[in-house]
Amino acid sequence: MSNTVVMGAQWGDEGKGKIVDLLTERAEAIVRFQGGNNAGHTLVVEGRTLILHLIPSGILHPGKICLIGNGVVLDPAVFLKEVDTLIEKDVPAGPERLMVSRRTHLILPYHKALDAAREAALAGGKIGTTGRGIGPCYEDKASRVGVRASDLADMDLVRQKVERALTEKNALLEMYGGEAISADSVMEGLETLAERLLPYIQDVPGTLGEYMDSGRSVLFEGAQGTFLDIDHGTYPFVTSSNTVAGNAAAGTGCAPSRLNEVVSVVKAYTTRVGSGPFPTELDDACGVHMGEKGAEFGATTGRKRRCGWLDVVLLREAVRLNGPTSLALTKLDVLGGLDELKICTAYEYEGRTLDYPPQEQGALEGVKPVYETLPGWKEDISEARSLDDLPRAARDYVARIEELAGVRCSVVSVGPGREQTIIPG
Repeated sequence: MSNTVVMGAQWGDEGKGKIVDLLTERAEAIVRFQGGNNAGHTLVVEGRTLILHLIPSGILHPGKICLIGNGVVLDPAVFLKEVDTLIEKDVPAGPERLMVSRRTHLILPYHKALDAAREAALAGGKIGTTGRGIGPCYEDKASRVGVRASDLADMDLVRQKVERALTEKNALLEMYGGEAISADSVMEGLETLAERLLPYIQDVPGTLGEYMDSGRSVLFEGAQGTFLDIDHGTYPFVTSSNTVAGNAAAGTGCAPSRLNEVVSVVKAYTTRVGSGPFPTELDDACGVHMGEKGAEFGATTGRKRRCGWLDVVLLREAVRLNGPTSLALTKLDVLGGLDELKICTAYEYEGRTLDYPPQEQGALEGVKPVYETLPGWKEDISEARSLDDLPRAARDYVARIEELAGVRCSVVSVGPGREQTIIPG
């Protein structure tokens, strides 16, 4: 397998964890390139469920190495907790196969406190942040006051950075009615974690370069989805990083020319967690069906996901932004039992018909979806292992998505298990 980027084509929660887990069998290194522990990847392997927030999904495969790139923001306590969970489940998770880039920025207590205080102050205008300090950490990175993983080898440098950052952070916390945080408390927590974390902090760009130079395949794992991208998403209801495929190179320290394939993961319907526009959202029995049968609750927050019909207008934009070589279609089985299915093929907006979403802030709130209706199916398709095993209506649904998106499906998922997968010939 060539060097492949796996990323989400919607608002996250598309099932990227399963696809990465599946493709890891043909890769030798797996690297996360953006986001933090505000994303959760749920894996079901041999009947056991595991939710990972920071460590790449490929960690369950023996003999593979997993890396966390510089584009990620890392909560040290969460990372080490995941390490401990994996070890408890007899999954090797030592520094010999799990690495953190020296340039990865660290989420500290004042980032989380500020995140929560800001969201509370927004009242009715909440962004929908997970409160895990992701945004404030990226702010410090851009402001050039962030603490990077490699800094933990020099605690005097860390203290200087923390004290400098707290001058501003405490003023903001007090403005929002929160309590000031002392540098001593932050340092005490970091000193406890640093000894365990330091062996994991290694040269990620160098390791990736060695793998690719020797012809070994690398899988680049994204978090969230295209329309949570800070530049290209439904701003301001977005995350704080670039989620699109183009960030795989910058977020890991490799040349874009080393990336050979892009697999965009798309759910057979659409979901969204938190606030923000959602043109095809359903508040009827079909939406309830998707939510209940698809177990649509956030792996990170536990929040109920909003559900709606597949939006091909957004999918076209995702294809334009990411240039996928193929799609991985997930949760097709969830649609079983519905009499008919709808696909949004265009928007009506201010007297015009649009094939791509309007880009002005707030414009997506004013669009009216134009639907195409297809027949549904009643059969349980979770045991299907080829397209021929699917009922005609399900095959037609897959074919229509490929036609509208202009991209073939290289994977069709019919259940959460690794084995519940169709690889079209």
